[in-house]
Amino acid sequence: METATLRDSDADPAAEVQQVLTAASHHDLRSLRALLHTHSASVQDPQTGYTPLHAAIAGTDRSKEKQQPDGVVNGETGNAESGGEGNEEEAAVQTVKLLLQNGAIWNDLNKEDETPGCLALRLGLTDLYNIMVDAGVRAEVLLNRLNEYEQLKDEDVVETTDLEAPTSTEANHPSPAAEPAMSGISGDFTDSSTTRDPQPNQPTYLSSSLSFHSDRILDSCANSVMMSWETALMSRTAALLAPSPGPRVLNIGHGMGIIDSEFQAASPSTHHIVEAHPSVLARMREQGWYDRPNVVVHEGRWQDVLPQLIESEDGAPNNLFDAIYFDTFAEPYGALRTFFEEFVIGLLDEGGKWGFFNGLGADRQVCYDVYAKVVELDLFEAGFDVGWTSVEVPDLEARGEWDGVRRAYWKLKEYRLPIAHFMG
Repeated sequence: METATLRDSDADPAAEVQQVLTAASHHDLRSLRALLHTHSASVQDPQTGYTPLHAAIAGTDRSKEKQQPDGVVNGETGNAESGGEGNEEEAAVQTVKLLLQNGAIWNDLNKEDETPGCLALRLGLTDLYNIMVDAGVRAEVLLNRLNEYEQLKDEDVVETTDLEAPTSTEANHPSPAAEPAMSGISGDFTDSSTTRDPQPNQPTYLSSSLSFHSDRILDSCANSVMMSWETALMSRTAALLAPSPGPRVLNIGHGMGIIDSEFQAASPSTHHIVEAHPSVLARMREQGWYDRPNVVVHEGRWQDVLPQLIESEDGAPNNLFDAIYFDTFAEPYGALRTFFEEFVIGLLDEGGKWGFFNGLGADRQVCYDVYAKVVELDLFEAGFDVGWTSVEVPDLEARGEWDGVRRAYWKLKEYRLPIAHFMG
């Protein structure tokens, strides 16, 4: 059965979109291949927002409901190439792969705010979900590498300009290059952050006023900087990073002081804290952190502080740590990657461990799973092994945790706690 035909000059564009969607939904590979010669693999239905990927995945669920005991779908008698006979899920897998090979976008949203991966997860289609996760990983790794290339190209242009005609203010102080980021889902991931809310940038955050509450810190736009529900996560993290008394500890980002308090319970022999926000620093003074034994507070951005910690004046190692934790606010994933590629290697002692707040894409399961794999690849490339511990997260919305907060930065049932160490 062929469900679509090639475009002709008088074809109705809306009808053509439906041809592509119908071919994808029926897993009609023969017709779909023909259509993709002249049509985009990312067309969308104006009513449902379905792309061909959505249609292919939803069609699998429809076919499963109609499946007979002998494996033949009611009312269809084709073969795998036409999408009628045989293993319908395998036909769906081949359809999804064909669409991805032809440029289908892994994280397009339908009108129900679902990516194709979200739809596959909801329908319990594990194989298709995993394919979508892998597609997301490929797309994000490529995007990150392209951004790196653009940054290098921009730096080359600046160097050339400086040499030839250093007369322009813009040439001497170029705009920052775009950071590697989660490609946009409803604008939420145009700047994927390891931290709470990817929308504010760090200069804006550092100049903003903060409000301190018993259960949260909010910036001037009601973005949540840190919340007390994270205590269970921080407690488990500190126990894994510093399981024995007397560790040498470095924490980047104090916030509410949750994990620093957990580290203090291990009686650290030295405890360095890097914090950049003036209001948090003032509160740390009020709470006595500056006066605690073996605690050293570094005021400033970690990008400026850590180079001083890594080397002393004679070039010898100055500070090594057994446990390092990274939890900043309003920084993109590229900042975390810079941290472990350029700084952890000079700060972590042999046998030491480090971790970070894993909030990458945490308002959508497929994005969370994609970025777990992306960070694994980047950590491996930088010389680190990483292990993941699953921690159950309660229903935060039902508990009212997001009341008064601009945006919920966590919507998942499970937190994947990362602990990394040098390979070997």
